[in-house]
Parts: sequence; structure tokens; C-alpha cells
Amino acid sequence: MIGKFESNKDLIQEMTSSGAKHVGNIAGIIAGTVAAVTKEIGDWMTDAIEMREAAAAARRDAEAKREVDLDLDRDPEPPAPQPAAATEAPFVDAEVVEPGVDEPR
Repeated sequence: MIGKFESNKDLIQEMTSSGAKHVGNIAGIIAGTVAAVTKEIGDWMTDAIEMREAAAAARRDAEAKREVDLDLDRDPEPPAPQPAAATEAPFVDAEVVEPGVDEPR
């Protein structure tokens, strides 16, 4: 038969072991939660950085387009004078040949 002292020792041993397992499980849950929250915050910050970079690129594109529009609005150099066009239509000398009966079309 087990004595009272040994019974108490076994009880304390089982309670300590059980408590350690539960604390370990809780720590694992907390660690997993902290890791998941950290990942979500990191993803959120990545999105914010990408949006900021996209906004900056859009501003640069808008500025470049504005500069092109301003260049198009400026008076271009006047075109060089062109020689006077001929008033008559050009004459084309062509021979019209009709296919004969013996020739395939």
C-alpha cells in the first residue's frame, strides 16, 4: 500500500506536470497569436508602402503628362514655305489592253 507522503508526492508531481503542459499550450497559443498578428501588421504595412509608392508614381506620371501637354500647347515653329502646287493634274501615259477571246482572264 502507498503511504500518505508518497501519495501527496505523486499528486504534486501530476499537478506540476499537468500545469506545465497547460502553461506550455497556453504559451504556444500566445506565440502563435503573436506571430499571426505580427504577420497581419506586416502585410498591412506592406500594402501601405505599395500604395504610397503607387501614388508617387501616379504623381510623376501626371507631371510628365502635364509637361507634354504644355509642350503641345506652345506655338510650334512656323512651317517652311512650300513651293506652289501645279494647277494641272499630272498626266499619266497608260495603254489600255483588252483581253482577246483567246486570252484567259
